Amino acid sequence: MLRANKLSAFYDRTQVLHEIDLRIEEGEIVGLVGANGAGKSTTLLGIIGIKTRTEGEIWFNEKRIDDLPAYERVRQGIVLIPERRRLFPFMSVLENLELGAYLPGPRDNRSASLEMVFNLLPVLAERRHQIAGSLSGGEQQMCAIGRALMSRPRLLMLDEPTEGLAPLYVERLFDLIVRLRNDGITILLVEQNVEHVLKVADRGYVLENGRIVLQNSGQALLADPRLKTAYLGL
Repeated sequence: MLRANKLSAFYDRTQVLHEIDLRIEEGEIVGLVGANGAGKSTTLLGIIGIKTRTEGEIWFNEKRIDDLPAYERVRQGIVLIPERRRLFPFMSVLENLELGAYLPGPRDNRSASLEMVFNLLPVLAERRHQIAGSLSGGEQQMCAIGRALMSRPRLLMLDEPTEGLAPLYVERLFDLIVRLRNDGITILLVEQNVEHVLKVADRGYVLENGRIVLQNSGQALLADPRLKTAYLGL
């Protein structure tokens, strides 16, 4: 579904990614792990086309997209749930969800999408008129996921979704990610909780200093002693 060939990324003159190759097959959960500063979030921003300048090629469903602006990449079906969720805190849960369906296609199916989100995440139905900023951390993350689903993504990218969540919500979140994959949404997941990620991931990549140093199935990476070296710098 997605291929990145020799993808490099820059912030001004500082190079953060160094010619990485990445592929995601349709129907997979792919985990991207590594220490802080390894370039994980930059990879997602490079794929979606915001905040960073890139070199190299990005292909989505056999169409080259690295020359497209971010909003056109969203039209193709790529959606990013950013780190720290980025909800509109003074708007209601319902208003946040409706903003996820701003493109013409999703807008035409907004009612059906809203029903799907409420069935999948009942807490959002219960809190639909509550101000988003007053939700708990776990509820805010569910709202961010619901907002993303309103745009009917084909590839859903999540950046550190368990940050600040209680253990119970961490378990619920990973159960939800597996369910979304089973419902046909391809997932690219960046997460510090390496064990949780690789347990659910079909495949994984390990980033170190902007370079991919390991790639394998999730279970094989968990058993690889080199993971500790790349992740902890030991």
